[in-house]
Amino acid sequence: MSKSTERSAQRINLTNQFLIAMPGMADPTFAGTVVYMCEHNERGALGLVINRPTDIDLKSLFDRIDLSLEIEPLQHLPVYFGGPVQTERGFVLHDPTQQHYTSSISIPGGLEMTTSKDVLEAVAHGEGPSRFLLTLGHAGWGAGQLEDEISRNGWLTVEAAPAVLFDTPAEKRFEAALSLLGISMAMLSGEAGHA
Repeated sequence: MSKSTERSAQRINLTNQFLIAMPGMADPTFAGTVVYMCEHNERGALGLVINRPTDIDLKSLFDRIDLSLEIEPLQHLPVYFGGPVQTERGFVLHDPTQQHYTSSISIPGGLEMTTSKDVLEAVAHGEGPSRFLLTLGHAGWGAGQLEDEISRNGWLTVEAAPAVLFDTPAEKRFEAALSLLGISMAMLSGEAGHA
C-alpha cells in the first residue's frame, strides 16, 4: 500500500454510517443488507445488520434468559440477525438514556450500543431506551478488510438516519437507506459496466 493510499485509508471513518450491500455482493450472509456501523478504527470495524428479522420475538428471547417481558407492544418485536460473529450474544442499538449500563459504547452521532443484560432488564421493567433494536450477533471486519470491500464496490456508504432504524419497517430499510443517497434499487446494477 502506498503512503498516500495508507493515509486516505486511515482518514475514512464509517462510524454512524449505513453500509448498503451492492447487488453484486458475493457473500450471501450480507446480500441485500443494511449494516449500521457502531465502531470503525485502525483495528477494524463492528456493525449490526438492521434489516434481517429472525423468527424469534422479544418475548421468546426474554423467556430464554429468564426475564419476564409483560409489555404487550414489545413482546412481538423481532430480534434481528446482527451478523455472523458472536451469534449467541445480544447487541442492543438504542437511543441514549440517562441510565448507565454495564457495557455500552456511545456512538458519535447520538446512538448507543449495549451488550450487557442490564439494558434488557430495564426494557422488561418499562424503564429502558425509548427506541431500540436488538440483534443476535454482529458483523466484524479486521484492519483494512472493510476498506478493501468498499474499494471493490461491495458496499455503498451514507450517514445513518435513526428514522430508517427505528421508524421504517425492516423490509423497507434497504430502499430507505438507498434513498438517503438519492438513488433507488432500479438504479443499481449487479454487473459492472452495464447501465
